[in-house]
Amino acid sequence: MSENQSFHKIVVFESREIRRTLHNNEWWFVVSDIVYALTASVNVSDYVKKMRIRDEELNKGWGQIVTPLPIDTAGGKQKLNCSNTEGIFRIIQSIPSPKAEPFKLWLAKVGYERIQEIENPELATQRTRALYKAKGYSDDWIEKRLRGIAIRDELTDQWQKRGVKEKKEYEILTAEISQATFGMTPSLYKKYKGLKRENLRDHMTDLELIFSMLGEASTKEITINKNAKGFIENKKAAIEGGNIAGNARKELERKSGKKVVSRENYKQLTQKQKSLK
Repeated sequence: MSENQSFHKIVVFESREIRRTLHNNEWWFVVSDIVYALTASVNVSDYVKKMRIRDEELNKGWGQIVTPLPIDTAGGKQKLNCSNTEGIFRIIQSIPSPKAEPFKLWLAKVGYERIQEIENPELATQRTRALYKAKGYSDDWIEKRLRGIAIRDELTDQWQKRGVKEKKEYEILTAEISQATFGMTPSLYKKYKGLKRENLRDHMTDLELIFSMLGEASTKEITINKNAKGFIENKKAAIEGGNIAGNARKELERKSGKKVVSRENYKQLTQKQKSLK
């Protein structure tokens, strides 16, 4: 999944967060989140169990309607029962809730937005820009962030074409670029900024974003020019690309007398932007 896609992993229905993931090029939603949004049940698992007992037809087709997919949770990636728009519509039929009809309209809109984005990828970028704007980021920061997302997607596309398949391999290559660029892996970087589950790049300063882009853009160019194949060759390209950004960062720090890596996070960044207005 690209970074642009992963940004939209959570959607909101009437203040209830609903997690989702792209599977077979369509959105699949976490069933327990849907049930809770419609029922506010204190025990969602028990509600689903009783729902399946009540609706024998739903129970018979449960294996076709629901698929366990990896979802981000507080404890890391876990496989949770998910269903696509069609499957969720079937599940809703078994949930007596006054919210059912407005939820159907909401779900249809969310699904239609995905179809629109497939036909016109620029819409996904526009929606991402609007989300960042609503969170209080400046226009200049948003443009850098969106450019960084595009560069990241171009790099991961190259990795996929060149035999890097496993999620763990992507994480290792990303860590190598970060280590060479900033002197720390993403996990250490997040701790440095006081972050936990948050997206690290959403908490970077302008300069941090710029050097992230440089590291990944350099890696992509080296990967293509050296025709890197497989994990080992791509790892070497990642280190070389990161070193280019790392050397540029060190030179800037030497000339400016100020460190690029910052403890500032999103809240501090937006507070600073407001004070400058």
